[in-house]
Amino acid sequence: MGSRKIWSLAAVGTLAGAFSGLFGVGGGTVIVPMLIALFAYGERLATGTSLAAIVVIAVLAAALHGGIYGKVDLDTGLILTVPAVAGVIVGTAVQQRIPEKAVSLIFSMLLIGVAIEMVVG
Repeated sequence: MGSRKIWSLAAVGTLAGAFSGLFGVGGGTVIVPMLIALFAYGERLATGTSLAAIVVIAVLAAALHGGIYGKVDLDTGLILTVPAVAGVIVGTAVQQRIPEKAVSLIFSMLLIGVAIEMVVG
């Protein structure tokens, strides 16, 4: 892997980390689209790669928000974990069975819908 690619990936990672700290998002909203647009990753490879990176990003961001600022409701987080695991299993199975273009379209519509809700709501 060339140094230009490494620096570009580092920039994507930095942006994803900043978004995780600021908004609680980073993998899906930053890493996946950038891996697809800038590095020609397929949707499935971008998703898996993002998930691998976000493990460390999410743990650190949660530790900082909770440990330093006291802004983590651990009970709620743990309650969310159980159904989220089921969702991961179902979502991964569905993602592997539908065309990558459909995954991109659904994801794009989700991001647009969330953006509209945040601005209007």
